[in-house]
Amino acid sequence: MSEPDRAELALAGLLVLEQLHQGRHVNVYDVWSEERGCRCIAKTLRPDRPRDSRSVRDLMAEGRLLSRLTHPHIVRLYETTRDPTPMILLETLSGHTLSALIDEHGRLPVRDVLHLGLHLCSAIGYLHQTGWLHLDLKPSNVVADSGRAKLIDLSIARRPGRRKRGIGTPGYLSPEQALGRELGPAADVWGIGGLLYEALVGDPAVPDSETGSSSSRRSCTTSDTSTDGPVTLVAPAPLRSRRRVPPGVARLIDAALRLDPAGRPTVAECAAVLAEALDVTPVPHAPSVSPTAAHG
Repeated sequence: MSEPDRAELALAGLLVLEQLHQGRHVNVYDVWSEERGCRCIAKTLRPDRPRDSRSVRDLMAEGRLLSRLTHPHIVRLYETTRDPTPMILLETLSGHTLSALIDEHGRLPVRDVLHLGLHLCSAIGYLHQTGWLHLDLKPSNVVADSGRAKLIDLSIARRPGRRKRGIGTPGYLSPEQALGRELGPAADVWGIGGLLYEALVGDPAVPDSETGSSSSRRSCTTSDTSTDGPVTLVAPAPLRSRRRVPPGVARLIDAALRLDPAGRPTVAECAAVLAEALDVTPVPHAPSVSPTAAHG
């Protein structure tokens, strides 16, 4: 890591233990907080990039959003600071990201995935009730910590509405994100379906556009030219053809990954199907999109 970054974090009373991630605009560090007497996670702007107002604004916006959220399946914010460096300080989680677990084990145990899905539905349902969309549900943004799933990154969370084409992470965009159309709760339902699919199959639901290495590479495609340049949408291969899972869960995931957002189930419907498969009772959420035939 750079000495300027280490020095600025030291001025904030933080000792850098390890750099965990380097993104396009931010760095993430495992740090020791002298004030709290414990390890924390510090997310700060990269010192080798221009500290433009938009990057600062986006980081501070993530901090403000997290400060308003209190949920057992969303990472907890400790504080947001601007000086000596723009930073958000988060709780440390002892588990592993879902992406690391998939890389190590491939397909994950079905019952563990169902629990993970129920936790995600709880977190996303709560987020939607506050008026926000996550829009970046992917294995690297979920930590499995002592049997509990936690969302760890809300950096591109937005209010519902029309957004520019491609907001999010390539390979994990809902069709409406890829096309720059109106975004609503159904975009996150696609994300939940994609996470469950990848955890159960061991490969992403949508094939890698460069290598075509995903297990769903034989799925059908459709093109849209209503935006600047053509965009090819990929319909994931049906889950029930890939692995033996409870039939209702397989139908649910297939429905969550429909290209048409109007055809996807609600978050509450997702939670109900997963809870039924686990023989538990979920806390109901208010319906967030139009009811669909999730079981059909």
